[in-house]
Amino acid sequence: MNRRHLISVIIVVVVALFALVIALPFQHPQWMSNVAFWQPKEFRDLELKQGLDLQGGLQVLLEADPSTPLTGEELSSAMDAAKVIVDNRVNGLGVSEPLVQRQGENRIIVELPGIDDPNQAISTLRGTGLLEFVEMGQNPVGQGALIQTDVGGASSASATGAISDTLGLLNPVTNQPFHTIMTGAALKSAAVGFNNTTSQPLITFELNDEGRQIFRDYTASHIGDAVAIVMDKTVLSAPVIRSTIDGSGQIEGSYTTDEARSLAVQMQYGALPVALNVVDSRSVGATLGADSVQKSILAGVIGVFVVLLFMAVFYRLPGLLADIALITFILINLAVFKLIPITLTLAGIAGFLLAIGMAVDANVLIFERMKEEVRAGKSVKAAVDAGFNRAWTSILDSNLSTLITAGILYYFGGAFGASTVRGFAVTLIIGVLISMFTAVFVTRVLMRLVFQRRSAEKSMSGKNWVLGV
Repeated sequence: MNRRHLISVIIVVVVALFALVIALPFQHPQWMSNVAFWQPKEFRDLELKQGLDLQGGLQVLLEADPSTPLTGEELSSAMDAAKVIVDNRVNGLGVSEPLVQRQGENRIIVELPGIDDPNQAISTLRGTGLLEFVEMGQNPVGQGALIQTDVGGASSASATGAISDTLGLLNPVTNQPFHTIMTGAALKSAAVGFNNTTSQPLITFELNDEGRQIFRDYTASHIGDAVAIVMDKTVLSAPVIRSTIDGSGQIEGSYTTDEARSLAVQMQYGALPVALNVVDSRSVGATLGADSVQKSILAGVIGVFVVLLFMAVFYRLPGLLADIALITFILINLAVFKLIPITLTLAGIAGFLLAIGMAVDANVLIFERMKEEVRAGKSVKAAVDAGFNRAWTSILDSNLSTLITAGILYYFGGAFGASTVRGFAVTLIIGVLISMFTAVFVTRVLMRLVFQRRSAEKSMSGKNWVLGV
């Protein structure tokens, strides 16, 4: 064995062992998890991430309201800002491994695995989140009332929870919109709390320096008047000012804990710069997800076993070596899925299984070329080299065509909000790239290791059946 071949063998062994350790389903120690240094520390668990169709959850597609006056760069900037706010709201809900991403020019797709209350989550996402402190004077309106204020908000009451300026009550004294003292821009923080006496959920808030000054001055001069705390033109509460308020307060009402958390999240992370309509929402039960996982694993195991058996029976010893390369391919794929990480869906599993077929196809091309060379009278060593050299062009063309097609699927899947298509394309692209390494490099190293020694050449002389010929 020459030095170059020895290095190739070492590379194959090291890569295979590394992939095996990462792919095995056990709790990895922290030092090993740090291999994925590009991931946030809290997510470096080296576990396979499951999509909505596997573990259950909620998918929501949000679209900018068609009535928005924003276009071009302004709309793009507004959607970027909206994505950040939606992302913060999702994180505020405490969802594990959520997905929030732009889809095309005016859409945002949100995936929330394992969500317990889909309706409350949708309400949190789509609410514009425009918080106002509104002057009520001596005639406060009741909790839940819709009002008009002199601060405009994103419109589209039916889809976003925001109330347009043409709806709601006017100030009964002036017959004009109620005056807004300040907006949520003056807010520093908001959180869920509980009443010490009744244990009823409530929202506590704290103002920033500017808001503290505005509120202090206003409350000092309006003792006995009511001030309404309004979210998206809906009155949350309208307490009467009893003394000067300096920088903090609380909102009480008939809220559940989830409702209070939803309001606190919207207050904390600010108003959306553009109204978002819920174009589509899809909820998947955890039971369906678990059933899908079991059936997918069973189908995959059966399929791989049949392929391994076919290669061993039809191509004999080269087929067994190809089986080793195929197992290496599977381990490397699983390791890459964990390291990136890739969120696996049913479509993603389909892409992975298709990539297994691509890997086997490459080996079939190589072995058929090799058998032709053996039948032509060449030695085993020469047939191995000729088989790889003659098959390489066909393998490259086939894989490049697949990569181009998968790339197109990935692009249009993103443009039209089809995350299922993107999941299929991603796993297929990764699988094809890895298959080019295992089917060509790994298989070739193993073939040379077995067939290109002088002792092997002599022992296989006249035993072409070993090669499947």
